[in-house]
Amino acid sequence: QVQLVESGGGLVQAGGSLRLSCAASGNIFVINVMGWYRQAPGKQRELVASITRAGSTNYADSVKGRFTISRVNAANTMYLQMDSLKPEDTAVYYCNANIMRRNAVSGDYWGQGTQVTVSS
Repeated sequence: QVQLVESGGGLVQAGGSLRLSCAASGNIFVINVMGWYRQAPGKQRELVASITRAGSTNYADSVKGRFTISRVNAANTMYLQMDSLKPEDTAVYYCNANIMRRNAVSGDYWGQGTQVTVSS
């Protein structure tokens, strides 16, 4: 069994900052790509940022220069530092990871989501 648990969401004023964390635990051999997704009401889930095990990053155009993704491989943990937040960043943020379990079976796993609300 593999679990991803997000934390760090909340309510912040426009221009403020939040830091999200995602901790993976369970039957893990190696975590490959990790990413943050978000889903606003009435909209499709979209990729916010992703990071490979080697540290290569990719960002949605809407968050470039404002958000920073990072990870600590030894701790199976990923972070999203969100600065200069805008009301349009309001959404439920989900952690995603491609994980190879100890039986060599790989799969995509999701966290339960954490709400981020940015007030104007």
